[in-house]
Amino acid sequence: MSEAILWLDRLRLTDLAEVGGKNASLGEMIGNLASADVAVPGGYATTASAFVEYLAQSGLAKRIEQRLSTLDIEDVSALAVAGAEIRQWMVETPLTERLEKAIRSGYTELAERVGHADPAVAVRSSATAEDLPDASFAGQQETFLNVRGIDDVLVKVHEVFASLYNDRAIAYRVHHGFDHAQVALSAGIQQMVRSDLACSGVLFTIDTESGFKDVVFATGSWGLGEMVVQGAVNPDEFYLYKPSLRSGKRALLRRSLGAKQQRMVYSSVEGERVRIETTPPELVSQFCLNVKELTELGRIALAIEAHYDRPMDVEWAKDGENGKIYVVQARPETVKSRESTQKLEKYHLQQRGEVLVEGRAIGQKIGAGKAKIIASSAEMHRVEAGDVLVTDMTDPDWEPIMKRAAAIVTNRGGRTCHAAIIARELGIPAIVGSTRGTRAIKEGQAVTISCAEGDTGYVYDGELPFEIINTDLGAMPSAPLKVMMNVANPERAFDFAQLPNAGIGLARLEMIIASHIGVHPKALLEFDLQDEETRELIEQRMAGYDDPVSYYVDRLAEGIATLTAAFAPNPVIVRLSDFKSNEYANLIGGRRYEPHEENPMLGFRGASRYVDPSFKDCFELECRALRIVREEMGLTNAWAMIPFVRTVSEAEKVIETLAEFGLERGKDGLKVIMMCELPSNALLAEDFLEHFDGFSIGSNDLTQLTLGLDRDSALIADSFDERNPAVKFLIERAIKACLAAGKYIGICGQGPSDHPDLAAWLLDQGIESVSLNPDTVVDTWLMLAKHATTRAEG
Repeated sequence: MSEAILWLDRLRLTDLAEVGGKNASLGEMIGNLASADVAVPGGYATTASAFVEYLAQSGLAKRIEQRLSTLDIEDVSALAVAGAEIRQWMVETPLTERLEKAIRSGYTELAERVGHADPAVAVRSSATAEDLPDASFAGQQETFLNVRGIDDVLVKVHEVFASLYNDRAIAYRVHHGFDHAQVALSAGIQQMVRSDLACSGVLFTIDTESGFKDVVFATGSWGLGEMVVQGAVNPDEFYLYKPSLRSGKRALLRRSLGAKQQRMVYSSVEGERVRIETTPPELVSQFCLNVKELTELGRIALAIEAHYDRPMDVEWAKDGENGKIYVVQARPETVKSRESTQKLEKYHLQQRGEVLVEGRAIGQKIGAGKAKIIASSAEMHRVEAGDVLVTDMTDPDWEPIMKRAAAIVTNRGGRTCHAAIIARELGIPAIVGSTRGTRAIKEGQAVTISCAEGDTGYVYDGELPFEIINTDLGAMPSAPLKVMMNVANPERAFDFAQLPNAGIGLARLEMIIASHIGVHPKALLEFDLQDEETRELIEQRMAGYDDPVSYYVDRLAEGIATLTAAFAPNPVIVRLSDFKSNEYANLIGGRRYEPHEENPMLGFRGASRYVDPSFKDCFELECRALRIVREEMGLTNAWAMIPFVRTVSEAEKVIETLAEFGLERGKDGLKVIMMCELPSNALLAEDFLEHFDGFSIGSNDLTQLTLGLDRDSALIADSFDERNPAVKFLIERAIKACLAAGKYIGICGQGPSDHPDLAAWLLDQGIESVSLNPDTVVDTWLMLAKHATTRAEG
């Protein structure tokens, strides 16, 4: 007769049929990754054989089979009745004497191993069909935390067994083609990690939205991990760059501070294992992990992924008593890792409307329908096919009706919560952590859910038109020049990097400063001199960062690093800030430091600002951020680009200033490019090129300054055309000068994106690269390839 329990340290993946996916994976890590310093709490597992023996009592297995044979799982009410009936049968059926004795013996031995009479344990479910590479079964069965004493352990094992027939578990097996009778359950009894005194969360060794494989994406919140998994909190989010982790360099790409509204902790009340409390304000304003801890978490993630040789989904917990990070679960990632890398499907919203609410985008798709505000699972039957499900949060019980929805919106939750995981598996868009979705959206209101605009998802009023664009990347011809992209938003970087490209030809710092920082750099340098209102606004924004200056530098570095990592090893040309004085004035604290100019377009901007004593210390912060990316993170594919250089003497000064601040042209391969956007730049191209490694033509400013018109004026908009002979004369001159000098020449203005004939002309002139808006890359690529073929054929 087979054993009724097995110790986790004896298990391997080959034992999946006996202890289920979760427990087999725990044993696999304990046995193979301890040498890599991956800590996994110990414990033991009941066996599938013991479970089958338990079901055989009193003909229970046969009764269950008969009850499910005629069940229509699409009938939510009938499913609920059948599930409750089966679970009641299971609770009423006692554990076998052999199994109960083995569980008692195991708990006694565990107590001896950990040196505690009544050790706190987690009692987890582990099904023989879960945590497979093609089906996660996430959250299908129950988990119980902080279980103490053998009597309570036995009760929870019984409840875990019964949870094999939760409504959602029954429906999930049917949807994925699993025979109920062929799925057995193992209960894992595992030593608790005291994350109630610290934090816990979930990580993926792949970006869950774009499928970008060079990052570890982690979420975390204070207390026990169930709050993150259930989607009860909006957690902190972190991205770590795998190549930097492997080389021992600074690896944190970016982070965002979550609301972390509540935390789950141990309860001291008799009969209550855990309780949920409001997170203390001082913890809400802190990231739950520091950089050193994140680096350790990243190292653990890489070790697990390397062992399993596939992207993984990992639950982690930090022990508040010893400060160590433990792995409590690991399973294969089952959505993005299975998608084709040659087939590109992009959703594009053709019209925007009023934004009702926003949150974290899941799924990169768009859905529309009538909103159904669902307060509890008792109302699930109201959701019909094509509705938009709007609720506070979901749990696995909601799964049978989630697949009916055109989209999902929740008030709470992060990108690794249950609603997010199931939405990805079902292939429907979801917005989680919207905070006020159930209040901002009305019952029956027609809405459009757009998750195709980056990390932030938007709920628009009305059903708006959208299109789906499918591209076969495997059929793309070779491009006759380098096709780069204009990308300013770090949130879209991983997504856009999936397009064919030769790098980023224009990465504008203004987008990062305006959207991710929002404060004038001088106001941060002189924080103590600001008025009380301004200081409060700054303190709200810099929560989680060490000080005002670090906030600016680190946020800027995180934005640059995300863009640069996404497109590595291809070059990313980072244009240093080109705000005009009126735009700088609109930042928090900015009006105190900016002059009023009648024509800011031609005023205090670009290179002249960098070298001016009033702004030079602000420019040093930009240089510091770029140095972090290149030197501390090892992302040397980041180049620097200087905008609006009026004179050759100004060019000399800015190159000297860059070197003064540690960005020496040529050092560690640093290339410094100049925006060729003034007529003087093209007319004196040879002189300017003595100080730079090439030009990037800014056709927008070059056109307006050549033709003497304001590109923002609607009155003369019809005259703005980059194809004007005077503009083309200057562009041609700049191209010839760069080719003669053997230096880089590209274009990053709007022109080639708007005018395919201009892009073809640029190709004929011998330009090295065109940098396009991402939505025009594929069409322009195909057009240029065709043009080159036609030209060659003659």
